[in-house]
Amino acid sequence: MKRKKTKKIKIGNVFIGGDSPIVVQSMLKTNPENFQETLNQTRELKRAGCELIRIALPQEETCKIIPFLKKEVDIPIIGDIHFNHKIALKAMRLGIDAVRINPGTINNARKVKEIALCAKETKTPVRIGMNIGSMEKRILKKYHKPNAEAMVESALYYIGLFEDIGWTELKVSLKASDVFQTIDAYKKFSKLSDYPLHIGVTEAGPVFSGVIKSAIGIGILLYEGIGDTLRVSLTGNPVYEVIAAYHILRDLGLRKRGINLISCPTCGRCKVNLTEIVEEFEKDVNHFDKHLNVAIMGCEVNGPGEAKEADIGIAFGANKAILFAKGKVVKTGIPKEMAKDVLKEEIYNILKQ
Repeated sequence: MKRKKTKKIKIGNVFIGGDSPIVVQSMLKTNPENFQETLNQTRELKRAGCELIRIALPQEETCKIIPFLKKEVDIPIIGDIHFNHKIALKAMRLGIDAVRINPGTINNARKVKEIALCAKETKTPVRIGMNIGSMEKRILKKYHKPNAEAMVESALYYIGLFEDIGWTELKVSLKASDVFQTIDAYKKFSKLSDYPLHIGVTEAGPVFSGVIKSAIGIGILLYEGIGDTLRVSLTGNPVYEVIAAYHILRDLGLRKRGINLISCPTCGRCKVNLTEIVEEFEKDVNHFDKHLNVAIMGCEVNGPGEAKEADIGIAFGANKAILFAKGKVVKTGIPKEMAKDVLKEEIYNILKQ
């Protein structure tokens, strides 16, 4: 799995593309008119490990939140702009770290050039965000229906407008809600351009099905070496988007962050409510940023042997639990009700070292 080398750009204090790590992004889902609620969610996302945060800017007036957020949190903020190009101009002049525009909803080359001029003047990176559901009329007339080729052609056209102005601090996305169209578009574009790519499956759905769809699409692209930033787009708490993104990256060996939880699916040998134990434990450790392989197993059969790659783990017996590390038992006779707390204590001890 060799990652494609792309042009390196910088959004705020975060490098994207080139040899930089793949960056995790999410989007605020609060009303941007409610400053406190928006700030709280921004802090929650940062705590979960989010590295870039996008905010919807539906009106010019909404841009007043930009200086407030910039003062309160040290995470790059990307303004999401549709239809009214003047919102992008105002956001850039107020110091937004980057803007995302969808040329299909602006649908006017002159207005896009105005954005390019302002971006150059304010030195603001821009994401050209193509979406199969909102293609420009010119392209739809040519292709009759939206598809991967149409998105790629449109993206390259708008990149050309920015290049004509002399501003190339650009990132590109080509999203569809269909996994195959998404993969096709990114693969086609990646062969033609070295601009960094923001990947994801748009409108993936609710948490359970949306994570599965996203993992397939994003996982295939990452395996192909495509992708510099990513978002798992879910209908739900954006913190889940960040958690899911790190799971995808970690399972592909691309980023090692947080607790990698290994747990057995359970069977008739299991004498504890392992589902409840694992779910509670996962919630307790979701905010950890240091990487560790941790196992919680339902019986001795699935204990030290099956989970020998775990740095630390517990396995439940008929009456007691055991603690093991790298396949070797290090403590026995642990009361079942104390096992989870013993495991947490061991994790803290390991992470301190």
